[in-house]
Amino acid sequence: MREGKKLSLFVFIDALGWELAEQYSFLDDLLPHRSPLDTVFGYSSTCEPTILTGKMPRDHGHFAFFARANGDTPFRYYWLFRFIPRFVTRRGRVRNFMSKHLKRIHGITGYFQIYNMPFEHMHRFDYTEKRDMFEPGGINGQLPTIFDYLAERRIPIHRSDWRKSEQENLESARAALGDGNARFAYVYLASLDADLHNEGKNGESVRTKLQWYEHEIRRLFETASAQYDDVRLFVYSDHGMTDTLSTVSLMDRIESLGLRFGRDYLAVYDSTMARFWFENSDARAAITNALKQESHGHILTDEELVRWGCDFPNNQFGELFFLLDPGHLLCPSFMGEKPLAGMHGYDPDHEDSVAAFMTNTLDAITPKRLDDIYALMRREIEVDS
Repeated sequence: MREGKKLSLFVFIDALGWELAEQYSFLDDLLPHRSPLDTVFGYSSTCEPTILTGKMPRDHGHFAFFARANGDTPFRYYWLFRFIPRFVTRRGRVRNFMSKHLKRIHGITGYFQIYNMPFEHMHRFDYTEKRDMFEPGGINGQLPTIFDYLAERRIPIHRSDWRKSEQENLESARAALGDGNARFAYVYLASLDADLHNEGKNGESVRTKLQWYEHEIRRLFETASAQYDDVRLFVYSDHGMTDTLSTVSLMDRIESLGLRFGRDYLAVYDSTMARFWFENSDARAAITNALKQESHGHILTDEELVRWGCDFPNNQFGELFFLLDPGHLLCPSFMGEKPLAGMHGYDPDHEDSVAAFMTNTLDAITPKRLDDIYALMRREIEVDS
């Protein structure tokens, strides 16, 4: 072991909210320096590129998976799938199977899932995560990521593969840190998000998973400490989770207006919001009025979208955004037909939305919002370069 050898070890845990981390006193002895971390508006598809680039959604160009098509789209001929019986294509296993094979056909290297998008309308939309955002050129806005920065400076790193299981990624990390060659390590743990969706914040699987994370992160820290004099450990998340209180059938409300999807308007019904594009003023007026009748949400103002960094050019993600109140789930939606016990993607200022940041390092930058993580990572390298 070389004297003064340092490691900056970053562990990302999807959906570990600040309140959840505090409720379970998560690693509070190992990571005593901790604080809430403000998230950004949207889902993980928004949060992760914000972390990797240090930029807000308007700049990196990632928000939801589905946007209005502007030219070519991989879904060009998907309307043909509408002839497959609905009782077959509505099944989650069938959709997952199709997603896996369609991803290969289209050469998509990023995360790809068609969810519950209606096949008869998919040719009107585009998919926004065609490239692996962890690889060079993977960000829609062509911004460099922290990994581009590390590669340019030839910093030896270890990075998890988001496609692999948590167990595989942890084993790979322990092997890499046991060799003692990396200067920077990034460990990706994402399955807590699914446990929270399935059981809510008080689910037994959530408790079990957090205990397992504690055990595994301690093992990882011990392995690194045997090879490095200074292991600077940072654990952080992208957002929290809100337990579901009720479901809202917004699709039925809009479809009852008698407007024609594709001719009068377009819409994407995400889990917590609905996004609209209008082809005429009558459709805009009718839908706007219908949305105002829904008591469990509100139409986002321009000021809110600007403040949250989601004032996208060309309205690619929608001309009008309707956001549900925390705890209310859009169901059915284009994401699925079954209610979930927990969801995220609400007002980023709500207490349940807040992410968590914790470290064993007193002299590190304390990030206030997700986009500050990038500066922290860069600073960790620059100080010792």
